[in-house]
Amino acid sequence: MTRPLRRDAERNRERLLAAASRVFAEHGPDAGVDEIARVAGVGTGTLYRRFPTKDALMSALVADALDSMLRLAEAAATEPDGTGLERFLEGASAYQAQHRGCLSRLWSYDGDSETTDRLRTAVARLLTDAKRHGRVRPEIAETDVTMLMWSLREVILTTGDVAPDAWRRHLGILLAGLRAADPALRQRPLSRATMRQIIARP
Repeated sequence: MTRPLRRDAERNRERLLAAASRVFAEHGPDAGVDEIARVAGVGTGTLYRRFPTKDALMSALVADALDSMLRLAEAAATEPDGTGLERFLEGASAYQAQHRGCLSRLWSYDGDSETTDRLRTAVARLLTDAKRHGRVRPEIAETDVTMLMWSLREVILTTGDVAPDAWRRHLGILLAGLRAADPALRQRPLSRATMRQIIARP
């Protein structure tokens, strides 16, 4: 008897997360949980049993997104000739475009330090490999990649309803800027401490 209940609970969780992603994307993070439950086809009691608050629901969405980003980064590490960073940025951007509901918190979320640390390490390795193969400027820092992701997030949020593929051109421009060229960038990259301070702001 317990196994079907666990399967039902997992199905309900997946339906609720899919519904939340859709509703948040259409109506923003202020959308009501009643609408999410309706779209998921479950009662609000079921929603609250799985996610006691709307914040818990959003956190679950973000955690799932970070897990997906980590898998993308790890898969990109198998790409040859230092192209993994570009493949990751393309895959991560496509994922964000398809899951706009949690983007307002995606790159400012630090609830699961293990996942975020693993993702940061994986992306740092992709950057190192890209530099080793001359794919990006030697002065590019990990924090530059984080800011690049912030930029893509805002383009996706701004254009998604009207031009859902606009992020592709923006990514192309950003990748062109990353590639090795003269002159060197004048402005120093942000430090990790500064990035933490930015993320911690309300």
